[in-house]
Amino acid sequence: MEGVLVTGTASADLDGECVRCLEPIRDELAVRFQELYVYDDLRDHNPDDEDDDVSTLQDDLLDLEPVLRDAVVLALPFQPLCEDDCPGLCPECGARLIEDPDHAHEAPIDPRWAALTEIDERPSGHTP
Repeated sequence: MEGVLVTGTASADLDGECVRCLEPIRDELAVRFQELYVYDDLRDHNPDDEDDDVSTLQDDLLDLEPVLRDAVVLALPFQPLCEDDCPGLCPECGARLIEDPDHAHEAPIDPRWAALTEIDERPSGHTP
């Protein structure tokens, strides 16, 4: 007798991109929601009840948008992935590691020893 209890299921199509490899992701999401909408006249009788989170009926109409938005946003993945074991991109060249799992680069030369690489490049018999 306090109001109207609304229970339902909502579905939505999701479009986004993988956080590791930036490939497009398309998925479907279904969420369940439940909300009690109290009558305006019952809320007016309790002016000490200053709960702003209470949904109210306004002229026998109810607004489902905040309830649906909250349910869908809370069900969205925090970091969407194209696959559970997506290896992502190479941090050096940006190649997709899922397409080339044996992808590798030469070990970088320590800049402190880089001058020593010039020794091999000098002609033999040449002294500094």
